[in-house]
Amino acid sequence: MRHSLICAGISASCGLLLTGEVARADGGGIRFSDFTPLAASAGPTADETMPITFGNPAFEQRSVADRAAQLAAAVPNAGSWDMNTVNENGKQKGRFLFTVFETGQAGVQRHDLKTGTTETIWHALAAGDAVSFDPSYWTPWGTFITAEESWETAPAGSRSPYGRLFELRNPLDAPAIVGPLTANSNDGAIFVHQNVIPRTSHEGIQFDKDGNLYFIDELNGGCIYRYTPAAPMSKVKNGKADYFAAGQTSVLRVGDGNTPNATGAFIWVPFTDASGAALPGAITITDVRGVTSVDARNTTDLAPFKGTDYQRPEDMQIKRVGRTELLFVTTTTTHEVYAINLTGQTVGVFADRNTIDLATGLPVGSALANPDNLAIDHDGNIYIIEDRNGAVDDDIWFAQDLNHDGDLTDAGEGIGRWASNGTPGSEFTGLYFDPRDKRRAWVNIQHPASGNDRTIEITIPRRGDDCDDDTD
Repeated sequence: MRHSLICAGISASCGLLLTGEVARADGGGIRFSDFTPLAASAGPTADETMPITFGNPAFEQRSVADRAAQLAAAVPNAGSWDMNTVNENGKQKGRFLFTVFETGQAGVQRHDLKTGTTETIWHALAAGDAVSFDPSYWTPWGTFITAEESWETAPAGSRSPYGRLFELRNPLDAPAIVGPLTANSNDGAIFVHQNVIPRTSHEGIQFDKDGNLYFIDELNGGCIYRYTPAAPMSKVKNGKADYFAAGQTSVLRVGDGNTPNATGAFIWVPFTDASGAALPGAITITDVRGVTSVDARNTTDLAPFKGTDYQRPEDMQIKRVGRTELLFVTTTTTHEVYAINLTGQTVGVFADRNTIDLATGLPVGSALANPDNLAIDHDGNIYIIEDRNGAVDDDIWFAQDLNHDGDLTDAGEGIGRWASNGTPGSEFTGLYFDPRDKRRAWVNIQHPASGNDRTIEITIPRRGDDCDDDTD
């Protein structure tokens, strides 16, 4: 048995991490970091309401929402449920879980954790109106944002109507939609295309402590971007300024930007001015619907604005350790997770196929494939969620970074299979740890062969004491 005490600088919480033996399987005092790494992926589940095999049998799971129930209640629901978030601040903090539909007729869903009611609160009225919602994030000023994972490579600029970021300004008050969809179905939702954010194929979104917004281009050869608002965050948070009224967008560049997958020191190269207008030489497009925007992807292939290319960057997660902020980014094609030190302005590899598998003590190799989503628990531990085949090889990996330095190369560090998905035809997506309750998390089972997407709530039984309170 190996005991490793983690006391991360990101919070006041401490957790006892056991790798090699499950701690107190009766649920008393355990944490999500207490598990025995699974040696292999799980096979098919017999019950889609309980699809997960965990590295700790004390972890509990239950289906709290499913698409079939929504459709049976005549609630419009395109399915392919993607990322999750809760209302992290403000009125009724933590009561609602938000999920988006990653389909050709995208939408937004709100699940009431108190009543168990699930409602669609915005839905594209026809196929192609809005597509492939993937991000699902709560803003520091109390609204909800999502965006389209769809853009085009075109040297002169794309004319696609997609690649947009949207803000739902009244996520708690937007009324439930009942079927069938009509021209008036979305009238109660204040759903705004925030056009100051340049067009790209969106997935991961994060905010740093200063209020900068980070986003990616989900492409083989995609870049990493930062939007800096013109308004002070203090004014944005108290409602005296609009975060998206004006701001500058920049791209991350290592060296001259011409070496793909580069690590080392980086700079931010702006391609819009402080108001959000394209700098001279940057590409401004007018799409097929007549909307004029800055094209992030095609601009940052140009020499003056060249960004460093990564191979299908997808999700992001910020971790704070003392005064240092680390931005973790998955790259699905190269089976990597990068750690971007925003404070020190360096990029390094956090996890890849050379990382030690905690179950074997050997490099993980091809057992790690297609890292897609990321999540962080109350102790600052990073979880890596694969985009693979449910019931075959779709897993969630726990990253054991003992000193929280943004690499996994120190003694005793590595990744271990924390959970495995048994639903055929599906993938895990949207793992999200409840920011108010260290014993609860959620994950979606997306696009299963049955067509019945689900949200699974994961909990640790509330027995015994822990070394900190339930809330931060």
